[in-house]
Amino acid sequence: MSLRNNDWRNVIRVLGKFNFQIIRQRGSHLIMSNGTKFISVPRHSPIAMETLREILLEAEISEADFVKKL
Repeated sequence: MSLRNNDWRNVIRVLGKFNFQIIRQRGSHLIMSNGTKFISVPRHSPIAMETLREILLEAEISEADFVKKL
């Protein structure tokens, strides 16, 4: 798998494997937290590759680790 054409549901599922939980939804975005970091995930598909890279950067998750958990 790659970072291309990821559905928002897959992104939420994988972030859950890194201990992120949905805190709230605001409009078309979900706010997730692991207790120390907060990230916003858009609820539309597919999530653009650059957007996903920014989400992973904020969450301090490497692209390789994300792809392994897909």
